[in-house]
Amino acid sequence: MSSPSSKAQEAREAVAGRLREMRLDAGITGRELAVRCGWSESKSSRIEHAKTPPSDADIRAWCTACGASEQADDLIAANRQADSMYVQWKRLQRTGLRRLQESGAPLYEQTRQFHVYCSNVVPGFFQTPGYATALLTSIAQFRGTPDDVSDAVAARMARSHVIREGDHRFAVLVEESVLRYQIGSAEVMAAQLGHLLSVMALPSISLGIIPFTAPRDAWPLETFTIFDRQRVHVETLSAAIKETQPSDVALYLKAFGNLKEVAAYGAGARSLITAAIDAVGSNAESPAPATGKVAGTGLYNHAPWTQD
Repeated sequence: MSSPSSKAQEAREAVAGRLREMRLDAGITGRELAVRCGWSESKSSRIEHAKTPPSDADIRAWCTACGASEQADDLIAANRQADSMYVQWKRLQRTGLRRLQESGAPLYEQTRQFHVYCSNVVPGFFQTPGYATALLTSIAQFRGTPDDVSDAVAARMARSHVIREGDHRFAVLVEESVLRYQIGSAEVMAAQLGHLLSVMALPSISLGIIPFTAPRDAWPLETFTIFDRQRVHVETLSAAIKETQPSDVALYLKAFGNLKEVAAYGAGARSLITAAIDAVGSNAESPAPATGKVAGTGLYNHAPWTQD
């Protein structure tokens, strides 16, 4: 699977290429374009080579200088889409974490079918207040953002009502390692794991756990969410990435399908969660599940509606 950030760069390069072709069609040099636009020749070069993303005003000036003002709106839209594909967390979180939680609420409300894969933390809409507080506190400290964790947690909890209300459906895959990573205190982690047991009983939710010992052809991936099979949000350390091209969405759906083939559902998933709760309670290190026990629990029985 190609890097999502490389897809964003490809989109930026496509916009830059269209601007270059426009200049060539107009029969003017980069220097002449710079003079007409009132900026340096180096700026023209940086824009053409996708080194500097153009602003809306830059694109309008470029199109006017080339006698192609009618193309400005289309290019601005393409440029905004490219820019939105890859957004650094420091930009999204510069005013704190609460606004970021609230900004995602409309998309959650509109989405009818979620496909979610998490390889590092419990999915946001399954988090308890205690777990969310511990996680968002560590993020705020790491990023150096304004301390609005309590408000951000409240916004995340409010957003999570979609798992219990409306006609939303959730197909969720979580790596077993997520159950063993201790976020917050042992008490917080035990409560979070207990909450997972309760939410997996909801009729709208299909929760699969991918065991440590599962034979797998699909390697662990970055955390991602697919919304109504139309867009994908991918989370990396540095940025939030959005994919909307049908071929890219299809690639993530294929990856999700491969991963779910080795996931534990029903009783098998519950046994993995309860084992993690026992480990937290005894302060023991995470034991590797015995292969024989896994095979004997019907671990790979899938929830019917998640089969594609």
